[in-house]
Amino acid sequence: MKLNFTGFSDPGLIRANNQDAHYIDPEGRFFIVADGMGGHAGGEEASRIATREIQEFLVSHWDTAEPTAKLLENALWQANKAILQDQQQHPERADMGTTIVVVIFRSPDSPWCAHVGDSRLYRFRESQLAQVTEDHTWVARAIKVGDITPDEARTHPFRHVLSRCLGREDLHQVDVQPLDVKVGDRLLLCSDGLTEELANHNIADCLRNFPILEKASLSLIEAAKEQGGHDNITVVMVSLEENAH
Repeated sequence: MKLNFTGFSDPGLIRANNQDAHYIDPEGRFFIVADGMGGHAGGEEASRIATREIQEFLVSHWDTAEPTAKLLENALWQANKAILQDQQQHPERADMGTTIVVVIFRSPDSPWCAHVGDSRLYRFRESQLAQVTEDHTWVARAIKVGDITPDEARTHPFRHVLSRCLGREDLHQVDVQPLDVKVGDRLLLCSDGLTEELANHNIADCLRNFPILEKASLSLIEAAKEQGGHDNITVVMVSLEENAH
């Protein structure tokens, strides 16, 4: 299986700065999207620290015997610890935190994903879009127990309230899961600047219309901006293709 990948980040139309961060391993081994919060400097710093720490941790531990799920989980704990340390050194950034979503292809046939917060992973297969990650938000929990509908959640005043993020002493769990993928699939990692503006069916339409990764990514960002572009928008796409013999 061969991977193609691309990624773009856009500040959107309202915000002066970009608190999102993303990283694509040049060898296509792993992919990261982070969405920082907590004031301008804080949000930017938190997403940057998390992205850097996870990247460095994965690279330096890549060849260890550690199972991939454990490796991923430890990388996220390391990022959480680094943000907490930075908060202590810079009290003005004490409230900063970040979401994170990471996809790792350590052995090609069994990729894994880890996430905290509401940055998402989607899988696009045979023209159908499936949301792989479950948001760690107040509204996602409310939908699950039937208090509100998904439609109500889109405009709910609490929709931005995270139940979990990196950069918190009380973070007790990061979600790690194996991914079901096959040749022909496309994976989309994104910050909520995309999903706030575009419902899942709009995202699916974009991916149907643009088979080329770069065009699909840029069209998603443009579509989010056409809907208002209220937040930073980050998109990383990975397509799984046949190895050319």
